[in-house]
Amino acid sequence: MVVHILGKAFKGKEVIKIALASKFYGIGTKTSEKLCSKLGFYPWMRMHQLSEPQVMSITSELSNMTIEGDARAVVKDNIQRLKKIGSYRGMRHTLGLPARGQNTRNNAKTARKLNKIDRRG
Repeated sequence: MVVHILGKAFKGKEVIKIALASKFYGIGTKTSEKLCSKLGFYPWMRMHQLSEPQVMSITSELSNMTIEGDARAVVKDNIQRLKKIGSYRGMRHTLGLPARGQNTRNNAKTARKLNKIDRRG
């Protein structure tokens, strides 16, 4: 049985806590645990065990949270703010280098790939 929440399809065997954390940007395992406890679900329940009103309650709670595109926009705005004020972290983002003190002598490939958001900004 497939369960649909906010346009995302969940297989019936998936655990609620892990499924919510893996499908929605901005929700981790701790946030999904808090959501389950707030709604009164056992976090290790399977998706196929949810009734229709429970699915609707999850949907309504998720629609009130900052997830997906909104969460990405918040992160992008924070990086833009760091660049605008000229902070060290902002300059590191602009240059595409690690922003949290990692070594750059050998391996900084991931940071160079991820921090290339917009060099002109």
